[in-house]
Amino acid sequence: MNLRNRLTLGIGVLFVLILLLGLQSVRSVRQLSVASKDILADNYNSVHYVEEMLRSLDRLSQDSTSRGVLINSLELQQQNITEVNEKEVTSALTQKIDALTDSVSIAQIQAIREDLYRVMELNMSSIRSKSSGMESRAEGAVQWLTILSILCILLAAVFLIRFPAVILRPIDKLKQGITQIANHNYDERLDFGDNKEFSAVAASFNDMACKLSEYRRSSLDRLITEKKRIEAIVNSLHEPIIGLDSERNILFMNDEAFSILNLKRGNIIGRNAAEIALNNDLLRRLIREVYAEHDDLEHEPLKIYADNKESYFQMDNIPLYINPVGETQQQFVGNLIILNNVTKYKELDSAKTNYIATVSHEMKTPISSILMSLQLLGDSRLGSLNEEQTQLLGSIRESSNRLLNITGELLNLTQVESGKLKLMPKIIKPIELIEYAIKATQVLTERFHCFVEVEYPEKISKLFVDNEKIAWVITNLLSNAIHHSPENSRIIIGAAQHDKQVDIYVQDFGRGIDPRYHKSIFDRYFRVPGTKVQGSGLGLAISKDFVEAHGGTISIVSEIGKGCRFTVSLPV
Repeated sequence: MNLRNRLTLGIGVLFVLILLLGLQSVRSVRQLSVASKDILADNYNSVHYVEEMLRSLDRLSQDSTSRGVLINSLELQQQNITEVNEKEVTSALTQKIDALTDSVSIAQIQAIREDLYRVMELNMSSIRSKSSGMESRAEGAVQWLTILSILCILLAAVFLIRFPAVILRPIDKLKQGITQIANHNYDERLDFGDNKEFSAVAASFNDMACKLSEYRRSSLDRLITEKKRIEAIVNSLHEPIIGLDSERNILFMNDEAFSILNLKRGNIIGRNAAEIALNNDLLRRLIREVYAEHDDLEHEPLKIYADNKESYFQMDNIPLYINPVGETQQQFVGNLIILNNVTKYKELDSAKTNYIATVSHEMKTPISSILMSLQLLGDSRLGSLNEEQTQLLGSIRESSNRLLNITGELLNLTQVESGKLKLMPKIIKPIELIEYAIKATQVLTERFHCFVEVEYPEKISKLFVDNEKIAWVITNLLSNAIHHSPENSRIIIGAAQHDKQVDIYVQDFGRGIDPRYHKSIFDRYFRVPGTKVQGSGLGLAISKDFVEAHGGTISIVSEIGKGCRFTVSLPV
């Protein structure tokens, strides 16, 4: 029997039982109603008439209207004869009442009263008999209703228990099959037996599972081949590569990574990187770098002993995202760690730094000799110079000073790059740094006809800094402001305090710097395109290194045509 017929049969039987229960209830109620009406119409009225006649009989000698009530009640009783022998008793009662005269004796009243009692007794006996019958009929109705109710309850219980199972059993089986397919168990098959409704579903499901199984077998070899090809490509790379999933489990490592980390292939793949890092300092550092909060910052190269020497590796952390099938939002699936070997670049950079330091140091001696010779040439005791010779001498002195400044900047740069920058801090007032910068650029200020204004608060905290290096920074900023300002313009230099930070700023009202170059101007050897002022492009880069070595920052605010404002922020 199919599912539709089962549903129809079960609901039909339940409907028939409910219908029978309703019909039986209506029939029983109607029978009880008819029986009660019979009692009321037949016997109760007779008892009522007898009671009226008894009351009239008691008042017969005192009230003249009682005879009329007695006769009227007798007539009603004559019309309501329903029981056996009630007619004879009523006829005898009628003869006795008709024989009454104006003078009524006690014997006549007693005889009439006895007949009335007989009529009442006949009806009361009938009422008792009918009441007993009605009780038995009610008990029968209750029994039938109880039986039908129990049958309905049992059938409903069976229907409630069996029906969900009949409906849900094949659905649960289908759900389990779908779950198996979702778990890539393509050998799962469904069989619903004689269930015609689900046989077509089972056939479609089995056909789908068969095709998926064939597709998996056909593509598995290709996937394995591609996987091995990718592993071969990764192992052929000279850079160490590590792949992590979203749970920090190691997905793959190439041979270079195993060598650098001093790990054996063994059972590393698939294990949690944090667990392995407990006994591997280098891997622990890599994991910490990967999941650092400020991953946008530039990290220093890692110094690792490899290839029988100290090597340097720059770590690249690449988060991996994919679009799952059927979804548009990207999902994070892990990280790719690449260690780029920058040892040769580090060696070249170190050689470059040493070369610049050596050349700069060697150049300072001849430059100093040139300046000394220029000073002697300018001495009038050695002879007077004509105007043309004097101009030439000034040009040579200016070029020599510029060359000396560049040499000093190169030496400062080599100190920063080689890590040999040494700070000798002491307590100093910000105004002293400002006054030093103003005095150092006084000749330059007079040459360009600029006016330097000082803004300084009454109360400001002292600084604990290397006064020579910070004074060099302020002087460099003020010198740049003078060079980039038109003649007869004003320049503001000042200081301000914000909580536990002191700002020393230099503001000019010259051409300004395009916001596109605000970050690049602190890079080494960078010069703003279109500027006509000569320079090495190292001043701001060295200033930034000096300020950051003190735990401070240097920033710029500028717009084209509105000048520049450089601010050095230092902790008090």
